[in-house]
Amino acid sequence: MGHQIVFLIGDFTGRFGYPSDKLTARKMRPKKEVKALAKNYIKQVGKILDLNKTEIRYNSEWYDKMSAEELLKLMSTFTVAGMLERDMFQKRIKENKEIRFHEPVYPLLQGYDSVMLKADLTVCGTDQLFNELKGRDLQVEFGQEPQSIITTELLIGTDGKEKMSQSLGNYIGIAEKAKDQYGKIMSIPDNLIIDYFKGVTEVPLDKIKEYEKQLEKTNPKEIKEILAKEVVSFFHGEKKAENSAEEFKKVFKNKQVPTDIKEVKIKEKTLPLLDLLNKTKLVSSKSEAKRLVQQGAVKINNRVFPDWKKEIEIKDNIIIQVGKRRFIKIKT
Repeated sequence: MGHQIVFLIGDFTGRFGYPSDKLTARKMRPKKEVKALAKNYIKQVGKILDLNKTEIRYNSEWYDKMSAEELLKLMSTFTVAGMLERDMFQKRIKENKEIRFHEPVYPLLQGYDSVMLKADLTVCGTDQLFNELKGRDLQVEFGQEPQSIITTELLIGTDGKEKMSQSLGNYIGIAEKAKDQYGKIMSIPDNLIIDYFKGVTEVPLDKIKEYEKQLEKTNPKEIKEILAKEVVSFFHGEKKAENSAEEFKKVFKNKQVPTDIKEVKIKEKTLPLLDLLNKTKLVSSKSEAKRLVQQGAVKINNRVFPDWKKEIEIKDNIIIQVGKRRFIKIKT
């Protein structure tokens, strides 16, 4: 409709992180690490926005050049009490938990982004509303029209408890493979189905209301399958959504082996089970491997191996499974 979409990456503010709703201070991150993450953001958002028509900006453009004097002038536009009124800071104060000096400054910096972009409309999550309201105040301070704000509800992650977060490992990535997206959506608790329909699909609200009524009468799994196909179709196309549904049915309902299993070459003749799991990268550490073995989550050729001290004979084409979705085939 003639508007210019600007996708802003907070590569400066991302170095020390948004305090969010956490009750503990966040640690500083290296500039190099944040830059690497930024490349992934562009790749992901390219599945939703036309990057040829999107202006990509980084807030390091102005903050890396800002002097201490300029920052102090900016900070003088707000009061300490005004910044500490956020509920997350009030919780920390009541529980006698520390607030690092840089944390209350974050909303100010995010607000100033709107000044630099001369934003007339900002789209953000509900957790960012406080920051963007500060942006409106700053825009008035700098002689600009205050921006309008559209907020979107936050998604609860696959664990059904916490806000979806990469650091918590309860997320479904935009750039993930079709089968992984499908499998993760099928793993969400039933009470999140409608929230996901509203948050990440283009299904009309009247249709979503029909699904909500059906949930009371039918198996939620059937509605969840519709949800999974909708999401995967949006990011990968209908064909891959159908293939993912078939693969999911094969592996989880019929307890069969996936069609495409990653192969890992092992030269050793024998390996301790924990070493084997770690070497094939089915786990992130030996401690995780031990925990999963003790939980009965590790199978070799569809046989559960509950003894973490077990020495495994390495043979060609044996299939190792960890949990429901992790498989590898051994090649000697």
